Amino acid sequence: MNRIFAIGDIHGCFDKLITLLNKIDIEFNRDTLVFLGDYIDRGPGSYEVVDFLINLKRNYRNMVFLKGNHEEMLLNFISGTDRLPYLVNGGQQTIDSYMSKKTRSDSSLFPEEHLDFFKSLELIYETDNFVFVHAGLKNKVALSRQKSEDMLWIRKEFIRSTYDFGKIVVFGHTQVKKPLVQPNKIGVDTGAVFGGKLTCVEVSGMKFYSV
Repeated sequence: MNRIFAIGDIHGCFDKLITLLNKIDIEFNRDTLVFLGDYIDRGPGSYEVVDFLINLKRNYRNMVFLKGNHEEMLLNFISGTDRLPYLVNGGQQTIDSYMSKKTRSDSSLFPEEHLDFFKSLELIYETDNFVFVHAGLKNKVALSRQKSEDMLWIRKEFIRSTYDFGKIVVFGHTQVKKPLVQPNKIGVDTGAVFGGKLTCVEVSGMKFYSV
């Protein structure tokens, strides 16, 4: 039976990511692993995290990578828009991480493969019983009509919502001390970069792994 796992916001915490993946009971060739976005910023290992995820994507086909608001900010930064908001929201640590890997022969700070990864990220992933998204959803709006800004940025309105979205929503973005489990949602951003834990949930069995 194919199982589905979802990992919350990594934010450059490479060591925690590796420890977590060694801990969870997953069969990479059969099970699906969903990453909920915010791979970069604030933590020291953004380059290492992204490089590792690209290799996972290359080696296993059941990998799902969603976009977080921090990847959105990075892309805006690279395009020349909204530079200051990115830098003051943890982006400087990502710049430093990439600078440490840059050689004189590199034409760009961000390797082409990494840029392709950021641009390939999806906003939403659905199964029969679950919806995976970075931040959450807007009440009373069909999934096909949800706005990207809500899926990447929504917070209090979604957290407080008791609305039935038709499927359980699995999300990150909003930090909680321990996994948030409600009838309509599961939140797994447990503040890895702020001294908390990095958390993964196996959604069908409601089993949590944290490091």
